[in-house]
Order: sequence, then C-alpha cells, then structure tokens
Amino acid sequence: ETPRLTRRRKSTDTEKTPTADNKGSGPHSSLAAEKEVVTMNTTAAVEQTTIGEHVVATIPAQEMDEHEGLDEASLREHEEVTKVKNVALLELGPHRMETWYFSPLPKELLSEKGFVEILYVCEFSLHMFPRKSELLRYQARELPKNLRHPPGNEIYRNGNLSMFEVDGFEERIYCQNLCYLAKLFLDHKTLYFDVDPFLFYVLCEVDSRGYHPVGYFSKEKYSDVGYNLACILTFPSHQRKGYGRFLIAFSY
Repeated sequence: ETPRLTRRRKSTDTEKTPTADNKGSGPHSSLAAEKEVVTMNTTAAVEQTTIGEHVVATIPAQEMDEHEGLDEASLREHEEVTKVKNVALLELGPHRMETWYFSPLPKELLSEKGFVEILYVCEFSLHMFPRKSELLRYQARELPKNLRHPPGNEIYRNGNLSMFEVDGFEERIYCQNLCYLAKLFLDHKTLYFDVDPFLFYVLCEVDSRGYHPVGYFSKEKYSDVGYNLACILTFPSHQRKGYGRFLIAFSY
C-alpha cells in the first residue's frame, strides 16, 4: 500500500516517537514539528536522524510508478521529448556532476545540435554559461562582491547551514534558472517559466567564500489543498548528507 501523507494539529495527548524498541510496532509513525504533527500511514521501520537541533524521522521509500497519472499519448510525448539528454555534465562551484535527464534550456546555451558537453553555472546567481571563460569573466566583472548568496531573505542559520527564502515573483530569473537545473535531475517537472506563485527555499553551506547551494524546495504561496511543498531536490554532489530529510522537515 502506498504511504499517504496527512496533516493534523497537535493534540493534547502525548505522541510517541518511534525508537529502536518500538520500531514498526504499529501502522502509524509521526514526525513532530513545533506546531503540527505529520503522520504517515505505513508499516515500514522508521529511522531517526539528528541534523543540528532537528530530529527527523525517515520512512523507507516505497516503489512507485514515476509515470503514474500520464495517459498513453502523454507518455509517448514525454518520452519523445526527453529521451535524449542535452547536457552531459553540470559544473556548479567546485563540483562537476553527470546529469540524469533532459532540461528545456534556452537555445543560446546549446550548440547547433542542441547539446552542451559541460554547463557552467555561477553558484551565487545561477547564471548559466556554455564556456568556462564566460563564467569567469562574469564573476570577475559583473557579480557584485557582496552578492555571494541567493537573492532573498536569510530565514535560518545554524552553524555552516543557511536557508534563504526567494520569492519567484521578485527574482524570476534566479528561480527559473533553479528550475532548469533541477530538471536535469528530475524526470517529471513542469515548472519552468511561471514561478511567480511560488516561494523557493534554498539551503546553502556557508564558508569564507560565500553561500553555496546544496538543495532546495519550493511551495505555493497559496495552496487550496494545503500542500507544504511543490518540488524538492538535493544536488547529487551533496546527497547522502541528510539534507533531503532536513528540507522535508523544514517545509512543515
């Protein structure tokens, strides 16, 4: 049975957080937040991880059909458009990552054959370039020395981790570029241009050089059904560090 995520207000009853002694003992496990409790119906064992001051409960992923909801015609169209990757490698800061999927990048970034071997990205502004020399020239001449972080409000800081809230309406180019990059690692993602109704939360590692993005999630400013996130991604260079669990917990 596919796990179903529901939300409810915290009650006055004491909730038990799964431990090694009671793992998998019942069909319900809970992830407690400050104001709400998120309950996922599952019989799978729950793993707890501490990230900074946060305790995150993780439930093993269930096997799902990634093409669920697409009819036959839509599936054929999707496979035809995305069957060939148009970017081989993505270079973001000091990390060079092999891409997984097609992304509808602006044509000026691609060759006449519609392909680019390495896509170079400024990790501070997310401007994209087909050549390394163009990236270096941009960073030397046009990147403000004091703008070495996402163009939004810093809403969280703990140690070397920082979270920025970026409004898609106010920072369209940055958010659109973030969606283009995310599509290189997500098979099904349809948000590229209409970023105005969304808020983007960018998680960064901080050092003396600035704020380096490691992942993000987005959410609608006003959701009729109360969804807490629309899209989530941890860049492959920073996976298996607990950032994905942190982003999910932060979204509540």
